[in-house]
Amino acid sequence: MKKINKIIFVGLLAVLMGCNDAIDIRQPGRLDAANAFTNVEDLQLGLLGIYAQWDLTPEIALASNFCDEVSIGFDSGGQGLALYGFQLNPASAAGSNFWVRNFAFNNRASILIEAANSLSSEIDAADQAEFNNILAQAHFLRAYANHELLLYFSTDVRDDSTLAAPVIDFVPGLTFQPLRDTTGDLWAYINSDLDLASSLSNVQSDVTFISRDAITAFRARLAMERGDYPTAASLAQGLLNSYPIADRDQYQLMFLDADNTEIIMKLERTPNDPFDGQGATGSVNAGGWAGARFAFVDATLAGSPYFEMDRNVFNMLDPADIRFDVNVAPTSVISGDFDNDPDPVNNDILVIQKYPGSEGQPLMNDLKAFRSSEMLLILAESRAAMGNFSGAAELIQQLRTARFGSAQPLPVYNSMQEAFAGVLDERRVELVFEGHRYKDLKRIGVAAGRGIDRNMIDCLGQGNACTLSADDFRFTLPIPIVEINGNPAIGAEQNPGY
Repeated sequence: MKKINKIIFVGLLAVLMGCNDAIDIRQPGRLDAANAFTNVEDLQLGLLGIYAQWDLTPEIALASNFCDEVSIGFDSGGQGLALYGFQLNPASAAGSNFWVRNFAFNNRASILIEAANSLSSEIDAADQAEFNNILAQAHFLRAYANHELLLYFSTDVRDDSTLAAPVIDFVPGLTFQPLRDTTGDLWAYINSDLDLASSLSNVQSDVTFISRDAITAFRARLAMERGDYPTAASLAQGLLNSYPIADRDQYQLMFLDADNTEIIMKLERTPNDPFDGQGATGSVNAGGWAGARFAFVDATLAGSPYFEMDRNVFNMLDPADIRFDVNVAPTSVISGDFDNDPDPVNNDILVIQKYPGSEGQPLMNDLKAFRSSEMLLILAESRAAMGNFSGAAELIQQLRTARFGSAQPLPVYNSMQEAFAGVLDERRVELVFEGHRYKDLKRIGVAAGRGIDRNMIDCLGQGNACTLSADDFRFTLPIPIVEINGNPAIGAEQNPGY
């Protein structure tokens, strides 16, 4: 049974969104946090409202459309062509979505945290564990929002002196106009929230809500991004001891929302919830069903795919690999000689079915926030970074063996670049259409000798946007014009290239 229902969401969003989505909770005459949250039950509803704002579809759309996971579909009406053509500027939806959405996310979590702290002395002993766990989840969710701001707006998340986003750890008034804080400052904010989340959380595992294991998985990801590979390796290995890699049957069922073997935490999607709808097709202003990032109707040839799978991704998928079955719809039209095909647009139609739908709703599936295969790949990257190339190769072999269902050859990496390239290539296959590619290329694309690599036949007819180096300035998003218009001083802190 789905745990989050529409009635709870609607009731709570009326409380949280009655105020302008900026930061005006303290306007005179409006319902403020002190009156909106008076007990643990209110806080629990508030927490569910913050969960209602957590969405991975903008990341999925950016990683797929801007990078090299999709090609323009035969049923395209022009959706997403600018982003596919590497066109990013302060007026683009990408910058405004990631900036505005995550600051709203941060603000809502701060409202709940301030309300909870004001109630802390009034909590009964019987409610203390639930109260602590609510607060733990709120701190985690705030950290997640600021992590997105860090990744997408800092030019270098491993250089503390670079500019990131403003650190706003309180509920400000409408006239507040912050400047950008440094990457180091934002890391400190994120880690402070995660320290509090870790100290307060009292649930070890929960597939649909934040738990201690989800916090650990997030910390492993952050340590990898920060370049703290020993910590990333230790955290990832601990989770792999508890969450086995799915076998072939479990893997296929996982993407039908019927198996949780490998899932550390996921975002549930169910009919009549706030994400039950198509959303903004061809845009990072996504929302809605995850599969609607690629098709209008369903994940079949007849389902009006406006994006198809890039041929280079398809070429990396072996038909004996269960990831082929999960990602390539059986209704696809596959050219037997693609490189020489006179009409590849009509003779090679690779329909994406990573999100076929569930509960009777096509294109709607739960979003996998953290799973054990990602932890394995974090461990592999960590081993590569620490010079253990054979250890990294063994992990890639382990993952491939699970996906093929039979022993696979051991890769051979003779340098860090080769090992990073091997890990990045495996992430491209394992995590395709899950929102990782943009961040992966930004993090280790240069070290791996990898960048955006679209199939030439696919992309030459679409503005010749076929390749892009991983050190291109567009792997950092621009401060959006909507922020600059309301906060002019921050315009002088625009990211390079924009």
